[in-house]
Parts: sequence; C-alpha cells; structure tokens
Amino acid sequence: MSGPSVAGGAPVESRDQLIDWFASGGKPKADWRIGTEHEKFVFRLADHAPLPYDGAPGIKQLLEGMQRFGWEPVNEGDNVIALKRDNGASISLEPGGQFELSGAQFETLHQTCEEVSEHLRQVREVGRDLGLGMIGLGFHPTARRDDIHWMPKGRYKIMRDYMPKKGTMGLDMMLRTCTVQVNLDFADEADMVRKMRVSMALQTVATALFANSPFRERKPSGFLSLRSQVWTDTDPDRSGMLPFVFEDGFGFERYADWLLDVPMYFVYRDGKYIDASGQSFRDFLAGKLPAYHGQRPTLSDWSDHATTAFPEVRLKRYIEMRGADGGPWRRICALPAYWVGLLYDDEALNAAADLVADWGFEEIVALRDGVPRQGLATPFRNRTLLDIARETLVISRIGLKNRARQDFWGEDECHFLATLEQIADSGITPAEAKLAAWDGRWNGDIDQTFEEYAY
Repeated sequence: MSGPSVAGGAPVESRDQLIDWFASGGKPKADWRIGTEHEKFVFRLADHAPLPYDGAPGIKQLLEGMQRFGWEPVNEGDNVIALKRDNGASISLEPGGQFELSGAQFETLHQTCEEVSEHLRQVREVGRDLGLGMIGLGFHPTARRDDIHWMPKGRYKIMRDYMPKKGTMGLDMMLRTCTVQVNLDFADEADMVRKMRVSMALQTVATALFANSPFRERKPSGFLSLRSQVWTDTDPDRSGMLPFVFEDGFGFERYADWLLDVPMYFVYRDGKYIDASGQSFRDFLAGKLPAYHGQRPTLSDWSDHATTAFPEVRLKRYIEMRGADGGPWRRICALPAYWVGLLYDDEALNAAADLVADWGFEEIVALRDGVPRQGLATPFRNRTLLDIARETLVISRIGLKNRARQDFWGEDECHFLATLEQIADSGITPAEAKLAAWDGRWNGDIDQTFEEYAY
C-alpha cells in the first residue's frame, strides 16, 4: 500500500479541483511510462516462519541491509518503514511485513524487467546474510493470522480496527496476500475511459492467468486465487467492480464523485495519522470532518484518499491493474507486458475494446465471482475464460510487436508474454500446478512450496 503524500499545499476550495487532479494525469503518448509493483512474503530460511519487524532476522534488519545499495530510509517516528530512490522507486511494507517494490517509471518493458531483476538480486544478497528468503504467492500458504506480525505504521492500526466492521476477510487481505500490478498512463479523458472499460472487463482474465494462491494454513483452500476471493469480503464500499465505469457519461467527474463517497481512513498531519475511519470526504471538503473539524483538505489529502479505494482497476493520475496474484520473476515481468500490449497500441486497444464491447456488467460480475475458484475454466457464454485469455494474448502480442521497442540484442518486448502463453496453451494455472505437486511429489508437505518457489 502506498505511503502518505507529503502534506502541504493550499486547502481545496471546490470539487472541481478534485476532478482536475485526475485530469492532470493526462500525457501525450510519447510520455507514457510503465510502473511495476510487486509484493513478496519474507520468511526465515530455518523454518519458513514470517518475520517480525524487530528481531534477528527481522524486517527492520532487511530494510537496513538494503541501504547498502543506495536506498535512502523513510522513517515514521523512530522506525524505518520504507526506502526510496531519486528516480521515484520505493520499497515499502505491507501490514504483515510483505516487502513491496514500487518501481520507477520506465519507457520499455526491458527497463522495468531489468529493475525487477536487480531488485531480486539485492534482496537475495541481503537475505543470504540474514538467513531469510522471499516468495511470490497470492496468499500465504502456511501462516495463520496470529502468526503474522503487524508492521509499525500508523495507517495500518487505523485500518486494522476498521476492517472487521466492513467484512470478514479484510485482515486477511492486509496480512496474508501479495499482488503484482502495473501502473499505466492515459492521454486524456476519452483515452482513460476506454482503458478503464477494457481493463476492468478483462481484469478477471489476468486474475485467472496469474492464479497462484491455492493454499490456506497448509491445506488446499478450494480456490485457485484465494487472494482474489479475499477481496470479495473485505470492504464493499471501496472494492470490487464499478458499474458506473460502463455507463454513458463516465469520466473523471463520475470517478471523483464515487471516491468522495468512499469512507475515509485517516488524515495525515505533522507526521501523524488522525483517525477519520468511516467519515466522509465530502464533509472534509466542507470543513465539517468530525476528526479534523474546521479544516479543509489539500490535494495531498485527496491523493492519499485515492490510495484507500481498492477497486479491481484503480484510477489515480494513472491507471492501476490490481487483479493478479504475486508470482515468480517471469510473471512479474509478464503482468506489465500483458497490459502494455493491450492498452498502449492503437490496433491492440481497438481489438480489445471490440472484444468486450457487448459484454454486460452482469456477465463481468459473474466472471469476477467465478474466477477465484474456477480460474481459466470459468464459463463465459458458450466458452470458457481460457478461450478469452488466448484471444487477449494474441492481441497483446500484436500490441507489443507494433510498439517495436527493442533491447540491446534487437529483441522486442513480445518474449515477456511467453510464460502466460505457456499457461494458456496448457490450460493449467500456476495454482493448479502447485495443487498437483502437493498431491503428488510433495506428498502433502506444504513447506516444499518455499523450497521450490522462493526467489
């Protein structure tokens, strides 16, 4: 999850400023960039247990060890809770100590994948020194909630208290899930609308292709993406599919109005979090927020509030794809490749928009409901989601081919799709491959997950 924006700036005087904040993200195509984020579970090599913040080994030691590579510490009180670099990249902590790289903005997939490779090299080096490892999965395969240690971040305490009021699995989302996502640009409002509609309709395809969380507390959970299922009972006020995205008139104004009605978590002032959980940003805009009465928000507050909405596709001053489980190196690179291919080339975007043009919102919701358990086998009309996945991969490859962004050896970006094409060719998701191993060569020993799939 994102950290707070730097507080400051003039108070917001009108709703129009909030709408304009989204519009200000528009960029000419030549300036579109790719930002990849991925989370990993950190564990002790000795027993595969999650790490506390303090201790040896601990998350604090990991953050300190990473500073040998030029990362600068970010503190909350006396605790290092994140790292940053001048190029905009950062490392942050999820509530249960999941270790997240929020990458810099790059022009090509070659560059963003080089960043991922270098980051994983760094964490392996520090991990060897400290006796810890990392693994990319959608849901922790062994740990109970009580086994996982909370990180010392003020916003997480507020969320921890609020989550159980809204759903039964919010704390699981915070403590036991990991994702990989990509952040992509738009040219203007019309381009944003088109990309939001295509990506929200096809988000379930990404969820199925990346399904990688079949276990819960050492046993099969009955789901291929338990992480995706967790989001169905986290907080209905701020997560799920957004029907208005597919309605006539959708644009920055409609999204801003929805976000205004998403209940708040906090206000960040003077290095501290003020608990505003469940309160209204509309009241804040009017200077009537109970938690901070008489004060009006800044655009930094609006930016922070935008990070507390969790739809399947999230709009900020760019678009975030949020449907995929965490996974290994190749799939970290494949997730941005999939969406860049679909959305950053005109021919591909036209084809993707045509593919979903006649999909009803009820059908999209039905896919969302079915995918966590059924994955690529989820039925759709007279076919399955596997058929749709294969079509979208063909389109994405066309888009990457048309981009013609070559690396040093003259190779374009298409090869980053190979791992997804293998999944689609076989029809077997990563989760199903793990279930087969658990039932076969692992002989029910879930700890083999860490032995085989750690970075």
